[in-house]
Amino acid sequence: MHTYTQWRVLPQTARGASVAMGNFDGVHLGHRSVIERAAAAGQGAPLGVITFEPHPRAFFAPSAAPFRLMNAEARGHRLAKLGVEHLYELPFDAGLAAMSPEDFARDVLAAGLGISHVTVGADFRFGQGRKGTAETLAGYGAAYGFGVTIAPLLQIADCEVSSTAIRSALAEGRPRDAAAMLGHWHRIEGAVIHGEKRGRELGYPTANMSVAGLHLPKLGVYAVKVDVLTGPQAGSYNGAASLGVRPMFGENTPNLETFIFDFKGDLYGHHLSVAFVDYLRPELKFDGLPALMDQMQADCDRARAILEAI
Repeated sequence: MHTYTQWRVLPQTARGASVAMGNFDGVHLGHRSVIERAAAAGQGAPLGVITFEPHPRAFFAPSAAPFRLMNAEARGHRLAKLGVEHLYELPFDAGLAAMSPEDFARDVLAAGLGISHVTVGADFRFGQGRKGTAETLAGYGAAYGFGVTIAPLLQIADCEVSSTAIRSALAEGRPRDAAAMLGHWHRIEGAVIHGEKRGRELGYPTANMSVAGLHLPKLGVYAVKVDVLTGPQAGSYNGAASLGVRPMFGENTPNLETFIFDFKGDLYGHHLSVAFVDYLRPELKFDGLPALMDQMQADCDRARAILEAI
């Protein structure tokens, strides 16, 4: 997959794509439906996705609580798995935010990216003040030479599939419900960073990852599947992870600590993808290290049983 971070000067090979357009936070089943429709409408044209970085919501409300389900890296990995050939991560800045819907359609989509077709969800909004709708985009497409498909919103069991509903399921400790809407396990991806190395001292060495900028699932301990994405030990493993602030040690900055079963090696600087499968328990503060270690063993035993049954 080729990724482009601007729209004004593109190679000829990046033009003419049939694209799906939206924020695609989580790349859930509704997003997948839009992408599949874009592929079908392309009639042999390369498949592309137009998205925005940073997310427009973060641009307009930079001090708001983190809400993203995945970072740009994880989104790119997921889109590549769906067969997307060209990813256009348009820089969402003051200039783009001030564009009228017609200017965006004419200057960015038609002239800049040279798209042949665009597919959007029925609730898509664009342009200054979110004045553009899917229906007005269809009119601009007719005027400026690209096709437009409007995909209906997807529902599962009479519930609309949305990033908002997925955030709620994760915040309530229901990762399997989130996965049903995502079409895949919810994952946190990123580089392994140095921590306090307390897990190593306790016999449970963990891979530590930052969760800054992300909407956090319910804090606590999870059964997880782990993909080591880079390095000599790349592969898939099972594990148990603690997402939280480590109340036992008086800390208050959330991070993700993952103990990978039956793994030996140095992961510092390598990238992991941690999939949340089941919520085991909330964060607890123990009377001492022996009680903590007993609980960690019980967590790992339970996680192994859950993951082996999948």
